[in-house]
Amino acid sequence: MQAFLNVVSGMGLTQDAIRLFHGRGGAYPQCEHLCLDWFSPVLLLTSFKTLTDEDLNIAVSAIKDRWQTLSNEPLNLVFQYRSGLGTKTEVIEGEVPEKHMVTEHGAQYLIHLLKGQNHGLFLDMSNGRNWVKQNAQGKKVLNLFAYTCGFSVVALLGHAEKVVNIDMSKGALSIGKQNHHLNGLEGNASFLGHDIFKSWGKLKKNGPYDMIIADPPSNQKGSFIATKDYSRLLKRLPELMTNNCELLLCLNAPELDESYLKEQVNEMVPQLEFIARLDNPDAFIDVDSDRALKVLHYKNSERLSV
Repeated sequence: MQAFLNVVSGMGLTQDAIRLFHGRGGAYPQCEHLCLDWFSPVLLLTSFKTLTDEDLNIAVSAIKDRWQTLSNEPLNLVFQYRSGLGTKTEVIEGEVPEKHMVTEHGAQYLIHLLKGQNHGLFLDMSNGRNWVKQNAQGKKVLNLFAYTCGFSVVALLGHAEKVVNIDMSKGALSIGKQNHHLNGLEGNASFLGHDIFKSWGKLKKNGPYDMIIADPPSNQKGSFIATKDYSRLLKRLPELMTNNCELLLCLNAPELDESYLKEQVNEMVPQLEFIARLDNPDAFIDVDSDRALKVLHYKNSERLSV
């Protein structure tokens, strides 16, 4: 707990949406179960194991003490406990806005902290969204496993020509549509509530694409299991790519390292040229980069394409 207290005592709130403490990366011994996020105006404390009343009170007290030096506004603090048996979320202090919005890279997003484990915006993908915004100009973009369409929003803010979003969850896509509305981006995005592997014809009809983003769940039964389905996905991507297509291929499975994804790409799509791995945000420090989120940038080079 001491490492958590040390970080909290010096934390600042420099952005609307940012991770403040990342115990999951293993850099803070005995605090691997704790994370602290800022979704302005709410702090979210998450534990992946049961906290004793004493430990929870110590953590909350430290947060309250630091808050008093940071702001004259009332503290809003939510605590979430996650386990294999489910998720429990409670408001510890203050309140959560009924319509909760945050800003990142000039884009606005709806956030829902009191509904399950996923809050509408994955903070570890911040650099990926910024990369898309900086590289999407004039491009037709395919956003696979779109979730709430954060990549689509930044692509259009970066002057993409068009974005096609596809995800099995119509509920997530509905929030994605609202995110587009928040940013005044109606008209150049489409939303397909389908299973990707069962809707390939729709994707081909709307293609080919100059940029493809694949950020799948690592192990979601009925949707995508990385060890089984990533190779299936990669094998079919050439049908959707322009000659100079750029790709962001993402893998967030601690048990699968960077070389696993690279080997899959080399086997299934050998014409792709590896460009770089994007850095994760500084807060997401990890003692083993292979266990962290992996975001790999590839390009379908004309001289390599067949």
